[in-house]
Amino acid sequence: MPKVFTSETQKIGEIGESIACKFLMKHGFSVLDRNYTKKWGEIDIIAEKTGKLYFIEVKSVSRDLPVVSQDLPAGEAGTLDQYRPEDNMHPWKLKRLSRTIQTYLLSKKVPDEKEWQVDLLVVFLDLKNKKAKVKVVNDIIL
Repeated sequence: MPKVFTSETQKIGEIGESIACKFLMKHGFSVLDRNYTKKWGEIDIIAEKTGKLYFIEVKSVSRDLPVVSQDLPAGEAGTLDQYRPEDNMHPWKLKRLSRTIQTYLLSKKVPDEKEWQVDLLVVFLDLKNKKAKVKVVNDIIL
């Protein structure tokens, strides 16, 4: 049975995950699984590229994407750079994610020698203008 998203936050999360999947496929990944859920945790996206597994946590934030002004120094984009959803990857979240990944690897009988890593995709949504920006944080250490 598909997951039903009822709250506004859950709907934003679902939109962000769909954008993240499209982003990954555009960059040569195969999406193997979405919302792999156990009572002790969830993995948003499980993907594969060139024989390596990627466990991907998606953080979505809905706000107007700032217009990058010519007056701002390079890398500064107003509110977009001030809020960092990746800072919400607390130690307890990482521990739950690690346990869920181990469960996935065992349940799918993934060989021990198979390479894998954990990535974070931050999706900034501008729903009003139907635009999104994806930021990738590679190889998070559990």
